[in-house]
Amino acid sequence: MALADRWLLPDGVKEVLPPQARQVEAARRRLIDLYDSWGYELVMTPLIEHLDSMLVGVGRDLELNTFKVTDQLTGRMLGIRSDITQQVARIDAHRLSIEGPVRLCYCSTVLHTLPANPLASRNPLQVGAELFGHSGVASDVEIISLMVETLTALQVEHELSLDLGHVGIYRGLMQEAGLTESQEAEYFELLQRKDRPEIGRFLSEADLSADVIEHLTVLPTLHGGREVLETARLRFASVDAGILDALNELDAIAERIALRYPRLDLYFDLSELRGYNYHTGVVFAAYTPAFGQAVAKGGRYDEVGRDFGRARPATGFSADLKTLVELALTESEQASRGILAPVGDDPELLKAVTDLRAQGERVVQLLDADLVEDAQAFSQRLVQQDGVWVLESL
Repeated sequence: MALADRWLLPDGVKEVLPPQARQVEAARRRLIDLYDSWGYELVMTPLIEHLDSMLVGVGRDLELNTFKVTDQLTGRMLGIRSDITQQVARIDAHRLSIEGPVRLCYCSTVLHTLPANPLASRNPLQVGAELFGHSGVASDVEIISLMVETLTALQVEHELSLDLGHVGIYRGLMQEAGLTESQEAEYFELLQRKDRPEIGRFLSEADLSADVIEHLTVLPTLHGGREVLETARLRFASVDAGILDALNELDAIAERIALRYPRLDLYFDLSELRGYNYHTGVVFAAYTPAFGQAVAKGGRYDEVGRDFGRARPATGFSADLKTLVELALTESEQASRGILAPVGDDPELLKAVTDLRAQGERVVQLLDADLVEDAQAFSQRLVQQDGVWVLESL
């Protein structure tokens, strides 16, 4: 590597500089306190784990996104965490062994081999919460509510919308269709792109019944307001009872979320299948016009605990805290500045500095009388008037 390039970071890897680093840390503290007030206990997971433990039951997507290294002590393959949800599920299954509901939260850096989207970094600061031990609508409503409260606490709430889906609808249709593995993979890819012309071509060439073709054709069109749920009930009524159960779950969740957050825009997309390999029920994501991708997302993943030998229903959400802070910065936060104190060991001066810091103020004392500090970093300074140290505006 050339000397001029040694300071460069790998593509997609970001560092946080002052003053944003202080704002990220303040946001982390605010959210951990918020989760604690809801009864969520903080956990800190290891940066590396045995690869087979980290990837069990989550599908190939997470495996491709995980950096792999060899343990020099044992020769076993280790993975650098690319998602904390799996680790928290392991903790619930084997370290806590509590039968009732368990609420856990976290905030740590994860590493991705590839960015999740063009706007994402490869080292996001993942913050989130998981609720284990309850399979009803109430736990999904609590997790979605906590996600909304997370965004509200950081002021990421301008024109906020909630996108809701349910993987049970797609799974019910696949059971009816009887597609081969390669056919389902092709349809899945086209569905995620919502490429309706190509879906029409694919279905016309497949050996499928008229009912199956109709159902798979209409699925990518089912997105919009709550009327989408009634349309789906009418179109899929004869397919599978599980589909109607999924639609009823979405309706019940939407009803309760609308009561709690009447200003929140609810949007339904029944072909949304993010995390399809491990999600088992409702999936959701929050969007704001200020950002081109989901700012927070989650869903139900009841099957993950089974792979650890202790089946537990689970639901949760996560977000990149650094992205949330970038979206949340206001002019007042950007202009937040400290207090400049003069050089010296005068006991009264040092006491004034100590008292201000104890009150939560940011005080910088000059190291040298001739040293010039950045005036833009300060809004006030300590000056002595009539033998008393007082604050003066700059």
